[in-house]
Amino acid sequence: MYDKNNIFAKIIKKEIPCNLIFEDEKIIFFHDINPQAKIHILGIPKTEVINLSDFIQKCGQEEVYYFFKKIYEIVKKFNLQKTGYRLITNEGTDSNQEVQHFHVHILGGENLGSLN
Repeated sequence: MYDKNNIFAKIIKKEIPCNLIFEDEKIIFFHDINPQAKIHILGIPKTEVINLSDFIQKCGQEEVYYFFKKIYEIVKKFNLQKTGYRLITNEGTDSNQEVQHFHVHILGGENLGSLN
């Protein structure tokens, strides 16, 4: 069940400030307050969805496409397409998903190292 008081819900409702990059009626992108790379951006849909599976199942093809298209626009805004970037989304306890609202981490601006 979706928790309407999670930190991202509070950011969407403007109860908690963020370092905003982009926002419209469907999505919001902002800088992570605990960056794991030189550039660390969070992207979240404003829809009440817990994880990627929930997002795919509850939202239409148009909304899913719109979200990922905006991710690429943010990537281009920060010129990450030139040197590379990493997209991360966590789902479930084994991934250590901390906030139960679907979100994507965009990491870049430096060599991120190997995942091996």
